[in-house]
Amino acid sequence: MTNGTTIYAPATGFGRAAVSVIRISGPASGPILRSLTGTLPAPRRLSLRTLKTSDGDVLDEALIAWMPGPGTFTGEDMAELHLHGGLAVRAAVLRALATIPDCRHAEPGAFTRRAFLNGRMDLTEAEGIADLIDAETEAQRRQALRQLDGALGRQVADWRARLIDLLAGVEAALDFSDEGDVDETALDAALMQEATALRDEIARALADDRRGERLRDGFTVVLAGPPNAGKSTLLNALSRRDAAIVSETPGTTRDVIEIRCDLGGLPVILVDTAGLREATDAIEAEGIRRTQARVAQADLVLLLAAPGEPGDDRAVETSPGIPVIRILTKQDVVSASPGPGDRHALPISAHTGLGLDSLLNLIEAQATAACGVGDALVTRVRHREGLTRCREHLDRLLRGSALPELAAEDLRLAVRALGEVAGHVGVEEMLDRLFSGFCIGK
Repeated sequence: MTNGTTIYAPATGFGRAAVSVIRISGPASGPILRSLTGTLPAPRRLSLRTLKTSDGDVLDEALIAWMPGPGTFTGEDMAELHLHGGLAVRAAVLRALATIPDCRHAEPGAFTRRAFLNGRMDLTEAEGIADLIDAETEAQRRQALRQLDGALGRQVADWRARLIDLLAGVEAALDFSDEGDVDETALDAALMQEATALRDEIARALADDRRGERLRDGFTVVLAGPPNAGKSTLLNALSRRDAAIVSETPGTTRDVIEIRCDLGGLPVILVDTAGLREATDAIEAEGIRRTQARVAQADLVLLLAAPGEPGDDRAVETSPGIPVIRILTKQDVVSASPGPGDRHALPISAHTGLGLDSLLNLIEAQATAACGVGDALVTRVRHREGLTRCREHLDRLLRGSALPELAAEDLRLAVRALGEVAGHVGVEEMLDRLFSGFCIGK
């Protein structure tokens, strides 16, 4: 439960708008609304009221909503003020709220945090809200909605309930081992069968090639190759703006440049990098080191080469399994004869558009294969770590001795690992990190 203070914050963005919404949550929500309007309206109905300060000065003509708890977003009494969207109007109302005792401006994520603490949602659903706010593409929106709808939370709750049942059976074997009506042989067989089924289900959820995390964070495409291969020109063409400086001078790009874009509803991060060659100074050497680091972390590498200088796959050090697409650039000014390896490269021209549609189709196909369609259960590293720990405890149970004491401890640790995923135990520090990333008023 929360500490009894009442919080308020704008729930809409700053700037000039038609309507500006201020949310209030906490035990003083009703009295605050009464002090501003003189009366408390009917619950859960928008009512037109004149907002006034304690001195009687008119603040605004606004629509207000009174929502008594616990059937609210936060589980507490709540109120909303739907104001005219002028900056001065909102500032005046916020100043009036700031003068009320035991009422303070909300911190980022404070409303959702109260909803979690008051049992209105589990932690995975709260994370779904954060992901929905941050969603930039259609696939990210769908995945966030599944999370908000409790797809992972319901599955974790089912696994946890089944583990607790197993733990209860083992505890019974420990507590009543002297009783003649406890069939330990049958209990051990049932335990191992159910533990195996649970372990296999969790393992299948983890064997998703990290699709959920890729979709949430973005599919990273790194443009690599020697200087003047056309990396920056291609980045500008794909992003349709002058994001990177283009120059004939080798070594112009010294640092990593990232551009986020929506490709077929999937989040794609295009990364321009420094040209790969023997460095001429310390700054260029650092740029090349960063290039190799980004290549090693990429989901897809585009290895560019100008005509007559076909790219060498050995020029970049990719991690195992990372696909590499070789690109032959500057086909609008090609004069050199094709090299022996050019037939394996995709010819393009960033200036005329030759081959760009084919390249985008290849990138989209790779992104779709890597990210899926938003149906992954696991969408954060935190989820994967908790489920992995649970699976490891079940693995140890299944390959360990049949001693009930050891089986009970493994099951307790497995239950705890799932509890951390849903937010039942051991999550205080993580809560501070999570909700600090929310916007104020959510």
